[in-house]
Amino acid sequence: MNRDEIKEYLPHREPMLLVDRVELEADGSARGEYHVRGDEWFLQGHFPGNPVVPGVILLEIMAQSCCVLLLDNLKGSTPYYSGIDKVKFRKQVHAGDTIEISARTERSIGAFYFANCTAIVDGALCCEGRLSFAVVEGR
Repeated sequence: MNRDEIKEYLPHREPMLLVDRVELEADGSARGEYHVRGDEWFLQGHFPGNPVVPGVILLEIMAQSCCVLLLDNLKGSTPYYSGIDKVKFRKQVHAGDTIEISARTERSIGAFYFANCTAIVDGALCCEGRLSFAVVEGR
């Protein structure tokens, strides 16, 4: 899915749409990608001369990449974070990096979904953790 197709499922719009491409893999995992251009609002002042993607933004990129795991439940609904667990930041992400996200649903309970996610740049693990979402009817 490209950005326009992603917008059919996620309510996020620029400047908060933080995934360029996402696909559901044959094994049931999701693969997402975001290229950090360097002109994003979240890099302004973080940090001058050394732009580093803030951890909270990296988590948002990971969460948005999970969208294809929930496609059957997203039409007419909104996914909201319900938890962030066991997150580890391993390496900084900078302007010019392309972040590759891998996500897999661990389990679901009613409207709640739990996914294990990783963020990788140039083969190096940058972030990993368990994200959970509540899918709420309505936009």
